Amino acid sequence: MSLFSRLVCFLLLCNFGLLAQDASPTPSPGNAIIDRHLIRETSELSRRFLEGAQTREEWEAARTDLRQKYLDMLGLWPLPERTPLKPTVTGTLELDAVHVEKIHFQSRPGLYVTGNLYRPANVQGKLPAVLYVCGHSGRGRDGNKTAFQHHGMWFAANGYVCLIIDTLQLGELAGTHHGTYNKQRWWWQSAGYTPAGVECWNGVRAIDYLVSRPDVDPDKLAVTGMSGGGAATFWIAAADERVKVCVPVSGMSDLQSYVDDKVCNGHCDCMFLYNTYRWEWTTIAALIAPRPMLFENSGYDPIFPMPANERIRERLAQLYRWYEKKPGDLFDIGITPGGHADNVELRLMAYRWINRHLKGDNREVHEPVQAVIDGQRLRVFPEDQDLPAESLNASIDETFVSLGKPVPPRTHAEYLTWSKTLTERLEATVFREWPDQVAAAVIRDQRPDGQLVLGTDDEILVLARRHEAPQKLPRSPEQRERLWLVILNPDEPEATLPAWVSKTALAGQSTVTISPRGCGTSLAWTQANPPNYVERAHALVGRTVDAGRVYDIQSVARWLHEAEGNELTIGVAGRGAAGVLGAYAALFESSISEVLLVEPPTSHREGPTLLNVLRVLDIPDTLGLLAPRHVTLFNADEAAFRRTEQIFQGAGYESRLTRRSSPR
Repeated sequence: MSLFSRLVCFLLLCNFGLLAQDASPTPSPGNAIIDRHLIRETSELSRRFLEGAQTREEWEAARTDLRQKYLDMLGLWPLPERTPLKPTVTGTLELDAVHVEKIHFQSRPGLYVTGNLYRPANVQGKLPAVLYVCGHSGRGRDGNKTAFQHHGMWFAANGYVCLIIDTLQLGELAGTHHGTYNKQRWWWQSAGYTPAGVECWNGVRAIDYLVSRPDVDPDKLAVTGMSGGGAATFWIAAADERVKVCVPVSGMSDLQSYVDDKVCNGHCDCMFLYNTYRWEWTTIAALIAPRPMLFENSGYDPIFPMPANERIRERLAQLYRWYEKKPGDLFDIGITPGGHADNVELRLMAYRWINRHLKGDNREVHEPVQAVIDGQRLRVFPEDQDLPAESLNASIDETFVSLGKPVPPRTHAEYLTWSKTLTERLEATVFREWPDQVAAAVIRDQRPDGQLVLGTDDEILVLARRHEAPQKLPRSPEQRERLWLVILNPDEPEATLPAWVSKTALAGQSTVTISPRGCGTSLAWTQANPPNYVERAHALVGRTVDAGRVYDIQSVARWLHEAEGNELTIGVAGRGAAGVLGAYAALFESSISEVLLVEPPTSHREGPTLLNVLRVLDIPDTLGLLAPRHVTLFNADEAAFRRTEQIFQGAGYESRLTRRSSPR
């Protein structure tokens, strides 16, 4: 009997309380397990407001670096080039006191932004300007800007230039906000692409356009919007200090609300950045201080609940106290009765706040009844044939974020620098706050069928089962015993050795199968598309499910290694995405000395999903980082993994990479 088997028997006999008392234990449901894990994550991050700054001086010293990190989490760092806007007015509606210009510009070549610019009919000198960003109010081909025309009419009638722009999802040239919400575009997370980044950049470039106009005072700019527009107000004002005043309306909750209370299920992807740096969410809004901010909401808004609103208010009030002469000077809240709606009370508070801070005007305001302009009259592109064929709006997710393209090393010396640089970047943006050594898994239970339930990351449970070789293979005295850890995908039955194992070099060897978190029928969580809660909630705390699975693999490998007195070496093997997860585990776990991949995906676009990984490298590069470990590829794409061969050759380890075919 191996030391591994003796250890299991010893624990079972002693009954240290780690094992279930019932002969047929029922594991905790997967939903409860992952919910507890996510709640623990949000609890930790909720203590990180202002990244620990305790004084105004500490905050101001940190702010520049935090703004850069913020832009990075939107996919906007380094900042994109400010390419020519090519602004074009396609027509003007001349109403009694207000003129409406129908305008488009390109925030990046081919990324069209359509909008309506409202201005007084008679302009004298430079006027303060308002950028109004829209929420989710579908108006088809007219664009959602037409649903918020009453804001533009009021501002223009009261001496402002107001530009209302369509969103990417609901504009005249529609893209999508729903990549991870219901379209299964998990590669968005791997690429670090979020439509929130597009909405932010479109807003920044809209400000570029406004300040270029002769009728706009560039020192008097405000931004406001509701719901999705409230979120965009935060994105833009935090990114661009030219915004002097902002009024976000029902646009932000906090992690406790989004994750613990699952409020993120009511939101599409434009409402979120990827929390790479694991911030307390209100830190985003804090980047706006000390500029005046009125934070508005309604008392019974179900997707921006008031308890979260109150927590955000308390945090921001704490920050603004460092700048205000008296409370309410620079930061205030506005609450109205009712649910999620663009109501007149919210609008009047916004008008007053902007008047006060851009004009020094504290008078009461009123909103007269306005005639509604037919949406077709406000179209920038009147007919379908007018839409620009070169528009990239529908496919901007493919090109918006710059992806990593590391040059393969040509020499061993180059390889050492190359691997060090890429590993450091992975640790900084993909596996951030990763432990130097993951703790060994702990036995929680053994089932009657021999399966072990192991605890890896506090609440997380995974399944493992030993499969002994028919007979021990001969080895020399200096050779250490190797055990293969076979990683199962969600579609592979738990505890069962997959058929592909018998067609590889693992045939006849001792193995342990592992179903990492969320895999295996008895510990899987509910999958619902939409809203894909578990996968999207992970990104809000700076993780992905697959990153957690890498952790599980490391933890189980470390446990096996330590259980054998550190004499056992571990090989990891998996089919498809599971094999790639094993490769990442090998990068960070010293006990793993060999990796075998069967039919590996050629790119993280296919999986597995790891936050920002495509901004650093792709799977062929990752496998190159494993040198000088032994790597075996079965049925791997010839062209894609030629790059891996080049890396091993350049490093001087070509003998450590094996490519094979096996019967399918």
